[in-house]
Amino acid sequence: MAGNSGGPWGGGGSSGGGGNRGNDGDKGGGRRPEDGQIPEIDELMKKGQEQLRVLIGGRGGKGGGQGPSGSGGGGGPMFSRGGIALGALAAVGLWLYSSFYTVKPEEQGVELFLGSYYRTTDDGPHMAWWPFIKAEVIATTTEQTENIGAGGRGSDAGLMLTGDENIVDIDFQVVWNINEPANYLFNLRDPKQTIQAVSESAMREIIAQSELAPILNRDREIIATRLQELIQSTLDTYDAGINIVRVNFDGADPPEPVKDAFREVQSAGQERDKLEKQADAYANRKLAGARGQAAQTLEEAEAYRAQVVNEAQGEASRFLSVLAEYDKAPEVTRKRLYLETMEKVLGNVDKIILDGSAGGVDGQGVVPYLPLNEIRRSGGSN
Repeated sequence: MAGNSGGPWGGGGSSGGGGNRGNDGDKGGGRRPEDGQIPEIDELMKKGQEQLRVLIGGRGGKGGGQGPSGSGGGGGPMFSRGGIALGALAAVGLWLYSSFYTVKPEEQGVELFLGSYYRTTDDGPHMAWWPFIKAEVIATTTEQTENIGAGGRGSDAGLMLTGDENIVDIDFQVVWNINEPANYLFNLRDPKQTIQAVSESAMREIIAQSELAPILNRDREIIATRLQELIQSTLDTYDAGINIVRVNFDGADPPEPVKDAFREVQSAGQERDKLEKQADAYANRKLAGARGQAAQTLEEAEAYRAQVVNEAQGEASRFLSVLAEYDKAPEVTRKRLYLETMEKVLGNVDKIILDGSAGGVDGQGVVPYLPLNEIRRSGGSN
């Protein structure tokens, strides 16, 4: 054991050192815990230093890592001019690579100088001198969609109160893109949440000013147009840098728990409208008929009045003319009146008058004959 006092490296002398390790086995090859660093770790550190020297242009070999009296000399890693130039070139390349960026046609770049807005760049290659300038590339023409209502943040988000105090379930989409990247980056903390909140608030304002029936039937396009304008104007006041492309009004229905009852009410309302229209048509038809009948009766009464007045005036004129003739010749006029009266009385009487000279006193002069006219009349009636 005395011959091994030089330690495990055999530095104590060449005599007896190797024999002791051979004789003692494991006892001669190891170190006690109080002797210092483990030799395997030390060897690994030396090998790593040698490899580092080779990579950066230093000298390799076992002698390169010795102390001041070693063949390597210098006491540390040796750097050559070529290694330094290569390292500098690599650093410059890495810096240029970090500073170069490309903007696609559908994108825009925003450059930040020490965290503040510097400029906006269009499509093409650009340089942002890192680390002073940082570039943010944003897709500006890509359309993004926010769902509000049944397809959005939950069923309660679509329940809204109308102007006539009814509840309607609204489902719509807001399609948007970015038109001002700088405002989009700096003025909004959470753009998606902002668009959802503004869209829901604008829709509630419009629905609160409308009645339920037009919302469900005919005013969807009008509401969508008003909603797009209101959302855009609100975001413009925020300088959000967002453009609302369109609003898709997907649906407007009553809430699910009362949907069946609401449909029954709608059906009853439609039936009421139908009956009202039928009643109005019947009333108009009857009223028109009554007005026509009243007009006809008035016309007939007017015609009868005119006829009676004209006849009375004619009779009075005729009487006056006959009276004037009677005053001139009473006998002649009296006889003429008698004859005219008898003509009127006997004009429609079917009789034969015979004077005394033809028939005789007892009527023996009358020759009997067949009543041909009566036979002809009877035949015609049958």
